[in-house]
Amino acid sequence: MTWSVERFVEPASTFHARSVPDPTIRAIWVCEPVGPALVLGSAQPADVASAAACRMAGVEVVRRRSGGGAVLIEPGSTLWLDVLLPSGDVLWDPDVGRSFGWLGEVWAGALGALGVDATVHAGPPVRSRWSDLVCFAGLGPGELTDRRGRKVVGMSQRRTRAAARFQCAVPGAWDPVPLLELLTLDDDERAGAVAELADVAAGPDVSASDLLSAFLARLPRT
Repeated sequence: MTWSVERFVEPASTFHARSVPDPTIRAIWVCEPVGPALVLGSAQPADVASAAACRMAGVEVVRRRSGGGAVLIEPGSTLWLDVLLPSGDVLWDPDVGRSFGWLGEVWAGALGALGVDATVHAGPPVRSRWSDLVCFAGLGPGELTDRRGRKVVGMSQRRTRAAARFQCAVPGAWDPVPLLELLTLDDDERAGAVAELADVAAGPDVSASDLLSAFLARLPRT
């Protein structure tokens, strides 16, 4: 079975507003945002983002339809792609937690081909003080960590009657400060978050184009 691959060069808000087609085919949507965006999870309140800080920084505030914490997307710094899987596909798993497993293995194979040893998290979600606020502060099923336990691939999922839409982000590098400066925190909270989140994630130190090629090459064909 083949996968459709489409690239979208557009604002993050336009990409997130795209509806999953019904019927759906296996597809990869690669987003190349044209500007920076603070992407909030579906359950996060709007006041998580500091409107004044985002406005001053020229950062668009966007809400995605999948869960999890906030992610800062900057052009050229994050490999961002969505995986569309039709319901009833042989890869489909009715258990939402288990359903990330095959995709995590694809990422692990892609990273491994580029010399990055990554482990797929197969247990229950790992939460921290900041995981409701910041996506990369926690660890969910199917997500990947490097040898030091730092998160290198983040994923979330949105299901409709027709399909699952897995949203995947791989940071080019990890620095929590630019993200935390856009959130509604007092000075003590921000200082604490900077210290505690400094080493929770990492970029895999490979080129985004090479990683994308390796990922596409390892997608299941059955």
